[in-house]
Amino acid sequence: MKFKYTFIIICLFSISALSQNKMDINAVFDTNNHSIAITQNITYYNNSNKVLDTIYLNDWSHSYSSKTSPLAERFADEFKTVFHFAKNEDRGYTALTSISQDNNALFFDRLDKKHIDVIKVALKEPLQPKSSYNLTLNYIVQIPNNKFTRYGVTDDGQYNLRFWYITPAIFDGKWHYYSNKDLDDLYLPKSDVNLTVTYPKSFTPISELNTLKNTTRGDNVTTVLQGKDVLTTKFSLVKNNDYKTVETDFFNIKSNIDTEDLDPAEVAIVTDRVTQFINKNLGEYPHDKMLLTWIDYKKDPIYGLNLLPDFIRPFDDTFQYELKILKTALRSYLENTLLINPRKDQWILDGIQIYYLMKYVEENYPNQKILGKLANIWGVRAFHASDLEFNDQYPFLYMHMARTNLDQPLDMPKDSLLKFNKNISNKYKAAVGLNYLDDYIGNKTIENSISEFVKTRKMKPISALDFENFIRNKTNKNLDWFFEDYVSTSKKIDYRIKRVKKTEDSLEITIKNIRDNTMPIALFKLKNDTVISKQWIEGFKGTKKIKVEKTEADQLALNYDNVAPEFNQRNNFKKLDGFFLTNKPLQFRLFKDIEDPNYSQVFFMPEFEYNFYDGLSPGLKLYNKTLLSKRLNYKISPKFGIKSKQLVGSASVSYSARPENSNNFRTRYGISGNYYNYAPNLSYTSFTPYIDFIFRDHKNLRDNKREYLNFRYVNIDREVDPTGEFETDGEPKYGVFNARYSINDRNLKETKYFNVDLQLSKDFGKASTTLEFRTLTEKNNQFNLRVFSGIFLYNQTYQDSDFFSFALDRPTDYLFDYDYLGRSEEQGLLSQQLIIAEGGFKSKLEQPYANQWITTVNTSATIWRYIMAYGDVGVIKSQNLSPKFVYDSGIRLNLVEDYFEIYLPVYSNLGWEIGQPNYDQKIRFIVTLSPQTLLGLFTRRWY
Repeated sequence: MKFKYTFIIICLFSISALSQNKMDINAVFDTNNHSIAITQNITYYNNSNKVLDTIYLNDWSHSYSSKTSPLAERFADEFKTVFHFAKNEDRGYTALTSISQDNNALFFDRLDKKHIDVIKVALKEPLQPKSSYNLTLNYIVQIPNNKFTRYGVTDDGQYNLRFWYITPAIFDGKWHYYSNKDLDDLYLPKSDVNLTVTYPKSFTPISELNTLKNTTRGDNVTTVLQGKDVLTTKFSLVKNNDYKTVETDFFNIKSNIDTEDLDPAEVAIVTDRVTQFINKNLGEYPHDKMLLTWIDYKKDPIYGLNLLPDFIRPFDDTFQYELKILKTALRSYLENTLLINPRKDQWILDGIQIYYLMKYVEENYPNQKILGKLANIWGVRAFHASDLEFNDQYPFLYMHMARTNLDQPLDMPKDSLLKFNKNISNKYKAAVGLNYLDDYIGNKTIENSISEFVKTRKMKPISALDFENFIRNKTNKNLDWFFEDYVSTSKKIDYRIKRVKKTEDSLEITIKNIRDNTMPIALFKLKNDTVISKQWIEGFKGTKKIKVEKTEADQLALNYDNVAPEFNQRNNFKKLDGFFLTNKPLQFRLFKDIEDPNYSQVFFMPEFEYNFYDGLSPGLKLYNKTLLSKRLNYKISPKFGIKSKQLVGSASVSYSARPENSNNFRTRYGISGNYYNYAPNLSYTSFTPYIDFIFRDHKNLRDNKREYLNFRYVNIDREVDPTGEFETDGEPKYGVFNARYSINDRNLKETKYFNVDLQLSKDFGKASTTLEFRTLTEKNNQFNLRVFSGIFLYNQTYQDSDFFSFALDRPTDYLFDYDYLGRSEEQGLLSQQLIIAEGGFKSKLEQPYANQWITTVNTSATIWRYIMAYGDVGVIKSQNLSPKFVYDSGIRLNLVEDYFEIYLPVYSNLGWEIGQPNYDQKIRFIVTLSPQTLLGLFTRRWY
């Protein structure tokens, strides 16, 4: 009998061994050429019931090889210039020389242009179900520079590698392969890895694999490393070993993450606390040690005030380091234990990671504020932000995207997410959702279920559907709302108390669901802002009446504890006594703050503007816009012009509608008004009602294409100089109806822009169109083409002035659209400011206007780096004059495109301008001082 059991155990072990994937890798590092010569054996088990004659391999090192790879295209979409402008030797690639099976060479090829980092291999014989194939590969990896993704070779010749060797793609009835897009989400089977690396002895290898032996031969060292059930292998070769290992009772952590200058004893205590927490909640880590690198943390940091400079330090050093280690360790734990497709089902990993990050702070730092130590500083204490707990940042940052209609479903593939959603919002929405679900079900059901799920499904293939079924089986409550609405759509939660009817012994409450979903909401009864009771109300559509016992409560509130990530909390309160206006008292705050739903907030802050005629204009801005977007916004901004000694300023009010699941991304209705000086001691008043439409592909928010439709009526009243010293061109009072439609589609490598503009006034009507094209070639040369054409439909103003005429080089800006520093200047530096509009010329020619029609073409092309040659040609036609051919050319210094540029005229209708007197007055420049415009240079990567 004993022999029988022993035989069975041996057979089972043999079957298990046969079914285990295995990779034997022999890697020789050439540190002079930054390359690795690799000989590799792959054993991969076909666990499906299908016969395979073709298999696929992941070769993500080759994703750096081309400027048109999916990785390069993603960089371009996010306006990351470093990859496109890099030297060829800084980009990596894989030179695959052979793939063989049983010493027989196999046919292989790159899959296609969209998957240059996926290899298709034709097997010698079909692979039967429950069988394995064995491949031998020979290839050289040219290591990329680390400035692209932080992985690669550093400037001082050290190596940090991930996804650096070829791996088998997973087949579970269908193939799971996709290209590298700098998302760190390669889907790998667990494998036993034997890694032999040879390198110069001046380096130290860093790996989470176990070191078996080291052999030194001359100037080189060969190290043999081994790991069982490995999912991903991070490997570094460093000259200066800054990694420290902390041994704990649970697993060892090897890390070079900044310790915030903590002493080693404190680092050990913190690390032990973190590993104990992980072991308690997620179970035993299946490996001896965990490798945590500074790259891991930099690619997934603790966002928020933790990123402020060290001299501010809003949090204790221990707290900062503890959360850095915890967040990074949680991610590493989940990536190395859950066999889940991280591109398709990333929300499971994200949700569990942030859920336990929140839980850790709740247990160990229950009084930690979102502003840290800053919350106790005088002045800062007045802000509502100082009242918020540390964990309040998670629903807040998710709501930032929800309020702007940029949130995306949790189960959307990772490579389809906006950068802000991928890095922040969707992670937080997932964790907040799990916490919301846990509170709704009660009894810590979700908390216990997540822990059980990770512990029991560890190192087994799983999917999001498996997680869903596991959770559903833990409760009798209907969870369709969570998985079908919260996870799979961008539907928002928004309830309000519509009315309350009192009876002798009860309250009849009518609650309205403003949104089209059935997500539940909690109702609270309050007495002096203290919770008396809380009850969950099952989700419903439309309105619902409920009766509750009449108690000493003085207020009712929905979602008082903010467990549900609700779109609008300002309509959640209803006082049971008093006048309805006392529901939300008026509150004035200095500077913008986080929204406080208990008050109607008005913010005020100092503001400064500048133009040549008013000079520096300090003032005060009163507004209602909080850090989260609102639908209704107003702003009143009076200022005093120090130079003009006049009260100037602006005011506006607007309402934004953001339809869900529609390409009509935003519709905004508004009225704006301005009062400033447009010339020395001459003021103007503008009053403009408008409607704006923005269209964007709601199914693919990563698409940079935008469409704009704008209707407005611009009313201008300009003051006339009573002395006659400054002549006012055109009518002092006029109104113009303006309709515009434009398409803008841009990324780093290519920009397309199209605009149609119609203007109708009492004395003139004109139509124009603009077409722009900009491209960046593979050799880093840029070419720009702009075509403008305009025609007057009727014009009764041409005999008086050219104020409403088409301009060749400097539009008069009668609609006051452009940020001229000195809009009426005809001499001096400010008159040389250039805004590319209408004719787009740079030289000031003798006939600068056209009052009948105009057509111009503006071009520029790279000479060297930011130095470009430009040329403009066109034909202009005015009443009673023959058409005139115009041209100019010169040098363009493209320092920051569209934001700071200098134009040096060379030759035009005026002749060789470069040799003419007062040449310095012919130089033109583009400068942008608007903070909002400059901010767009950075935010365009995230949204």
